[in-house]
Parts: sequence; C-alpha cells; structure tokens
Amino acid sequence: MSLLVVGLSHRSAPVSVLERAALSADAQVKLLQDTLAAEPATEGAVLATCNRIELYADVDKFHAGVAELSTLLAQHSGVGLEELTPHLYVHYEDRAVHHLFSVACGLDSMVVGEGQILGQIKDALATAQELHTAGRLLNDLFQQALRVGKRAHSETGIDRAGQSLVTFGLEQLSAGRAVEAWAKGKKALVIGAGSMSSLAAATLARAGVGEIVIANRTPDRAERLAEILSGGDDTDVLARAVPMDAVPAELTRADIAVSCTGATGLVLSADSVAAAVEGRTGSPVAVRDETPAADGQPALAGIGTDDGCPLDLSAVQGATGFSVMGEAAVAGMDAATLEQHAAWVDKGTGTEERRDTRGTPDADAELISALAATAATVGRIPERRRPEPLSRVPRPAPVLALLDLAMPRDIDAAVHRLLGVRLVDIESLAEASADAPMAADVDQVRRIVSDEVAAFGAAQRAAHITPTVVALRAMAADVVANEIARLDGRLPDLDDKQRGEIGQTVRRVVDKLLHAPTVRVKQLAAEPGGAGYADALRTLFDLDPETVAAVSRAENNTENAKNRGRA
Repeated sequence: MSLLVVGLSHRSAPVSVLERAALSADAQVKLLQDTLAAEPATEGAVLATCNRIELYADVDKFHAGVAELSTLLAQHSGVGLEELTPHLYVHYEDRAVHHLFSVACGLDSMVVGEGQILGQIKDALATAQELHTAGRLLNDLFQQALRVGKRAHSETGIDRAGQSLVTFGLEQLSAGRAVEAWAKGKKALVIGAGSMSSLAAATLARAGVGEIVIANRTPDRAERLAEILSGGDDTDVLARAVPMDAVPAELTRADIAVSCTGATGLVLSADSVAAAVEGRTGSPVAVRDETPAADGQPALAGIGTDDGCPLDLSAVQGATGFSVMGEAAVAGMDAATLEQHAAWVDKGTGTEERRDTRGTPDADAELISALAATAATVGRIPERRRPEPLSRVPRPAPVLALLDLAMPRDIDAAVHRLLGVRLVDIESLAEASADAPMAADVDQVRRIVSDEVAAFGAAQRAAHITPTVVALRAMAADVVANEIARLDGRLPDLDDKQRGEIGQTVRRVVDKLLHAPTVRVKQLAAEPGGAGYADALRTLFDLDPETVAAVSRAENNTENAKNRGRA
C-alpha cells in the first residue's frame, strides 16, 4: 500500500486561499483524469468540501507522487504552485489512513463532530467509482472511512456537536429556538458565492426563509447559485443575484446576513451595519459600553453617580468627602474586617483604585478609623438599604442577525457592541463549540480511529499477499491436473469412479499440505512489517511474478465492478 494524500483545509490555509482554490464538479473530473494519467499514480479520488480540498492517490513513488499531485492541484485550482505550496499538507500510508478516518469522524472539522462530511466522502467515492479511478485500495479506504464515521457517531456522544459549521452558526444566532421556526419567512442576504456561501444559502433555503439575495464580485456565480436555489425541488424560496455595490441597500432589508468571501479586508464595517439597522428602524443605533460594571456585566457609558449611597453617613462623624467607591468597599463590613481595611488604606495600597478625586489618603484613613469605632459600638456599619447595582439599559432584541464564516473575518468585530444586532463569527463559534463534556467523546473517537487504522492496515497487508497465495494454489492445481493426466496414460483401464477417487485423494493431500502455510502466511503478513512474506513465498515456490500480477489485476477488476455504484 502506497497511499498518498495532498491537500489544504481551514487548518492550513485562510479562507481567501480556500475560496480561490475551490474546485467545480468539472474541475474535479479533469483533476482525477489527469491524476491517473500521471506516472506515479494508479488510483485517485478527490474530497472537496466547503473547507478542504484533498487529492488521494495510490502511488509507487513518494517524492514523485507529492510533486505531481501538488502540481495538479495548483493547475486545476487556479492558484499558483508557489502560493499554494505553503498551505499544503501531505500524509502517507498509515498517516493518510488516519487522516481520512479522522476527517470522516468530524475530528478535523471546524465544528468537532459535524456529520455532513460523511455525505461528502460518499460523493467523492461515487465520483471516483463512476470515473473508474478508484481501485481496490481507494474503494476499501473510503468504504472503511464511511463505516468508521458511522461507528463514531453511533458509539459516542460526538453528535452533540454534530452539525455543519453553517447549521451550528445558525443555531447560535437563533439563541435556543429551532432554526426552522426562527428562520421561517425571513429575508436573507448571502455575501459570496463560493462553496461555504453556497452551503449557507442552501441551508437557509431548507430552513424556510422566504427570500435569499446572493451578492458576489463575480455576477455569473451569484446568478448560477440563485438559479439553483430557485429551481430546487425541496425548497420554495425566492432567490436573486445582486452586485456587491447593492449590499448596503439589501442589508437594510435583510433579517439575516451570512458572509464568507475571499476578501483580505472587511466586507461589512461597524458603521455600515449601524447604518443598515438605522435605515430599517428609523432610529440611531446605540453602542454598548464594554466597561465592566460592579456586577461584572458591561454597563452603558454615563450611568453611575454618587447618588444613592448605601450608608447612613450621618451616623459617622467626619464622613464629609468620603468617596462613593470607598463607601461601596466598606458597606456591611464587620468591625474586625473594617479594621483590616483601615490598615490597608493607611498603607496606601490600591487607594487610587478605591477613591475618587474628592478623597485623600489621610482623610480616608481617618474616616475608616471613625467607621471602625462606630462598628465596634453597634456591631456593623448602619445601612439604610441594600446596595443596588448600577442602572443598565436592557439590550433590545436583535433586528439583524449576522453570521461571519470567513477567515480572516468579513464583518468588523466592533459590530458585537451594536445594540439590536447579533453577530456570530468564527471566534464565537469556536468558543461555543469548546464544550468541556465533549472532551471524553473526542478521546473515545480518537481511540476508535486508532483501532480502525490498525485494522485497516492489517487487512491491506493480508490482502497484499492474497494474489501470491492464489497463484500458489493455482500452481498446485496445475501440478495435480498434470499428474492425474499422466496417471490416465499409464493406467488406461481405470473406470471413472476409480479415476475420480484417485484425483480427489491427491487434491485433498495437496490442500492439507498447503492449508497451514497459507493461513499462517496471511496472519504473518497482516502484522507490521509483514509485506516481505509475499516475496518469500514467491521465492520458495518459484512463482512466476507475471502470474501473481495477473491474479492481482483480475481481482481488482472484479472488485471495481462490484464496488461501482455501491456508494
């Protein structure tokens, strides 16, 4: 087995590169055809998703295979080889198997455990089978990957994060409501027409939005995507394409906007989003102040004064000039704690943080000493009422929901501060998906992947020796047939029953002699480093290499015919 995978994904390349390297269906077909035409490769398959492009091949030379596959990816993606190479990764043999199995389980996805990748692997296998580019190795590999992915989802709790990135993002935007109920009838704006944006548009259409507007720098792609959405059998959505300069106006009409472009700068600034919301509501958009309030929550600028002091300062002599921050610091303290606080203030520790401009270290120290004396008499500092939190204006329900799936971001992070707008981006998606209980499920899936990689390797090594074993048994059958024919010439008076009994006896003897060695050699070949047993068997029995190769070709042809259309 000489399995090689060369590819790029969201882990190795920015979205701007992935967007430009995206392969159309026709480009994938041509890439597969050129892969098999290349000298190092005998099989090929392409896995192209919204955030990865990978070329799998069975090669006879590693370095030549890497060079050829990298060049082919660059040619068919349209991204220059020099620009593409820094973003490419390479996996070989067992590491390549481990990589695909991890991808199938959702371990390599943006949202761990997403299940959509299984359908994409199935499509990749079906395309390779249809084009006859998948032989025994890739057929076995992709079929096994599908089984491993299904096993991971059925035996672990990885499904708790098992959504596509788009679906997961929409679930975050809906804030606990069912996506279909939240999205039904809404107007959606999708910025970009690449693979990720197309997936977002299709997901929104299936969720029941009433209208989808596609904006893209290349009008043809936007129009083609709009036609596909409008003509879909499983949706009833009105879709249309607009140029990029129409985005500000369309944003004013939209309830939901999804952006995933290859732009290197921002597509939507905070000012443009604020203008869109203002154009929709007719009111200026308030900006949320991110300064933490006393309760740890962001407050609004300008709220919070010296009014509403929680202490009855008239009960304490010398209280004039004591700061609001100081009052908040000592409110409700018992005598012992208050004395400790007085010593702390007397040393000057943190006084700049605890006092406003009206207090001085000496004045605060004297006041706290007086407060301590009062506390020693009455037990506690007298309070008129419990301290009240700072006033905060409630955040209004969002009138515009934004989903930014681009890396680097398309939408200004400052939009998070706009009241009436809800923004979910890659950063917030990563935080939302980093659920601690998932760690045990991820570890369990990783163990499944490791076990399955070992099993696949053993099966492939055992299968590698099968043509040699078949050739050996064929040679033994020829020897038996020749000896029976020679016996017929020497004993022509034997009747059919006698001749059949002799022939069956000879064949039984040969089978028993070969049974233990052939079974054992398959077991040994399945172990790591067991590939040499096939060579030893061919040498010991002087088997013709061309006969072994012919058996291998015949088995591959049979397997390919059986697998064709199976996916």
